[in-house]
Amino acid sequence: MIDTPLPHRRSVSDAESRVASRSWWDLDADEYQAEHGKFLGDLDFVWCPEGLRESDAHLLGEVKGKRVLELGAGAAAGARWLDGQGANVVAMDLSAGMLRHARAGAERSGVRVPLVQADALALPFADSVFDIVCTAFGAIPFVADSGAAMREVARVLRPGGTWVFSITHPMRWIFWDEPDETGLIARNSYFDRTPYVEIDDDGQPSYVEQHRTLGDRIRELVAAGFVLRDLIEPEWPAGHEQIWGQWSPLRGRLFPGTAIFVADLPAPLPANAPRH
Repeated sequence: MIDTPLPHRRSVSDAESRVASRSWWDLDADEYQAEHGKFLGDLDFVWCPEGLRESDAHLLGEVKGKRVLELGAGAAAGARWLDGQGANVVAMDLSAGMLRHARAGAERSGVRVPLVQADALALPFADSVFDIVCTAFGAIPFVADSGAAMREVARVLRPGGTWVFSITHPMRWIFWDEPDETGLIARNSYFDRTPYVEIDDDGQPSYVEQHRTLGDRIRELVAAGFVLRDLIEPEWPAGHEQIWGQWSPLRGRLFPGTAIFVADLPAPLPANAPRH
């Protein structure tokens, strides 16, 4: 169990964010998997606490024969599911603790995919090598320069490739992260981009989460060369009573908890293509 320090709001550097995220998820990996592993499964791709599954949503399109990178893969259940659909998939995470659980999931399921420990701001892959890049709550909310992360994704995608990522819905920034009635009161400005930071006993950031508005996210995508194809705000399904941190039936039935962005990297027009 990690003792939760008092939260602060202050700017942090890329380096501070990286160190905090790696340390936090290394320390929290066992507890996270103990609490959420059953919900996520060993061979499943779950986009969000609302329970939207790729097998139902098909946000990635046809994956058979495609080369896929899962960023912030955690225990890599999504990557193993993609492998079962015929994808040539690589699972990447910053945290060695999470990748340890990915290896354990491979042992339980018998499905093994390549695992890479790396930073989303410096992807260790050549240009234009993936058809699809995806992440369910990985990397994007935790890096200081998420625009740079979008550019890295664009770099490793082939022209015509697809980038799909889910994050906490930006409007949740207005509220405290509480699943009960105290989480229904607007307390923060939606337009305050100052990161949420927890500080350890030495005064160093131990957990960092960034905020961007919906407009910010769209501008980051466009600046990186993407075209936004869809924005999904999953509704809370009837009969789903499980609480996951700040996600709860009470809040989920009133306002969205997750935003999923589906974007494409356009292929360049042939040199002799007609222009209108």
